[in-house]
Amino acid sequence: MHEVSPMLHTAEIVHWIALVVMAVVYTLRIRWLLSFKAGKDRSAPGNPAQSNAQRGARHSLFNVAMPWSMESTRKPRGFIFWLSFSLFHLGVTAGIFLAFVSTIAPGFLRQPAVGWMVMALIVSAFLIALYRMGRRILRPVMRLISTPDDYFSLAMLTVWFALGAATQAYLMGVAGVTNEVVQVLYLYLTSFFLLYVPFSKISHYLYYPFTRIWIGRALGQRGSYPIVRG
Repeated sequence: MHEVSPMLHTAEIVHWIALVVMAVVYTLRIRWLLSFKAGKDRSAPGNPAQSNAQRGARHSLFNVAMPWSMESTRKPRGFIFWLSFSLFHLGVTAGIFLAFVSTIAPGFLRQPAVGWMVMALIVSAFLIALYRMGRRILRPVMRLISTPDDYFSLAMLTVWFALGAATQAYLMGVAGVTNEVVQVLYLYLTSFFLLYVPFSKISHYLYYPFTRIWIGRALGQRGSYPIVRG
């Protein structure tokens, strides 16, 4: 066990309590989703030699990891948009990793290879979050489709990334960050997200596997997905 101050210890306790609450909410929500019986596709198999429901579901589920198969990457700057999307979500993953590992094995985050990788991903996500906020504010089409929750969530994520980078710098003893207050603030903001996310638009990732599998099964059954290009 690593020694921590009472202030940091309290933040760690709140952090894990928030995780339990989030797990309970998500369990209830997934149970509710699974209570619905999925309807069967009434269309006849479109082209079994080309695709089927199972293949369509698999391709649809992992489509986000295959930019060459996505229509959006064929547009101007499409691949750059996909790359920023990937780095942003990898930064979120790194931030979650930092929040939990820092409470149980902070020494692991001080390993140069691990520490600098986490730092690079979080800083990249922070810069992309700033760009996304600017785009949402300045582009009329983005303002039209944005809700208060979009602005609030993105603003909080931007602050969260900044605190995460500062926390990683504190754990590694770099950039002159020597006060554990940054880690305490980071854990409290992470705890807030754990409680807020299940009730916000950020929870869209919970529905991702359900929607992608359903769409992939339907289109695969009809033989139109994955798309075969000449």
